[in-house]
Amino acid sequence: MRLWLIGCGAMGGAMLRRWIAAGTLSPGDVFVVNRSDRALPAGVAQGRVPLDGPLPDAVLLAMKPQQLDAVAQAHAARLAGVPLIVSILAGVEEAAIARRFTASAVVRAMPNLPVALGAGVVALDSAGADAVARASVSALMAPLGLVEWVPVAHFDLVTALAGSGPAFLYRFIDALAAAGAAEGLPPDQAARLALATVAGAARLAEEPGLTPAERADQVASPGGSTRKGLDVLDQPEGLVALLRATLAASARRNAELAAAAR
Repeated sequence: MRLWLIGCGAMGGAMLRRWIAAGTLSPGDVFVVNRSDRALPAGVAQGRVPLDGPLPDAVLLAMKPQQLDAVAQAHAARLAGVPLIVSILAGVEEAAIARRFTASAVVRAMPNLPVALGAGVVALDSAGADAVARASVSALMAPLGLVEWVPVAHFDLVTALAGSGPAFLYRFIDALAAAGAAEGLPPDQAARLALATVAGAARLAEEPGLTPAERADQVASPGGSTRKGLDVLDQPEGLVALLRATLAASARRNAELAAAAR
């Protein structure tokens, strides 16, 4: 596949590096259009405007959502007729992309940062893409991690859960470490212990046989110290309530970005 990226920040760069490392894309088949040069994988060319000549098989919109109009004004005419546009712009709806760019198919994608390791999540949605286009996008995203097609009504919520989720987990790791330090552990030791604990627990959670809730109960013997800690997290105003508020706030922001892009 020949792929052009419009923008290549943290997320676009993570996807690109994984695709090349996995052999999904050849560096010579990729071109990045950006406002200034970035450090890219060896062999990937970049410039301020798209290349002359034939259009690529696909274009990935990977700039900031707020740059949509400026990018469309600058490049939509040159990209007209491209077979596939994939957008990772948070909150920007398929129709908003289709109004600005002429393509055979438009697919929304929401990856998260662990795609850099092939351990990410990529949510996909498209009302207009046919089965061939959907299969092509699924194959492109497969090396990045878990790929899920989701209905458009859930896309903002999935963006909040999976797209923003790593940031929320990083906050949890820091909070676990900070709590340990507040109770008397040396801060650097608390940080190491918190990180290793979360990393190991996540690996074990992937093992078949038990749900995460069942694994929690496996650790927490009745009347033990773990159970006392879970009693705090399981309060009505505890962890679930906090995370519901967190996801709701993130999803609301996605809806605001969508309204602005319309």
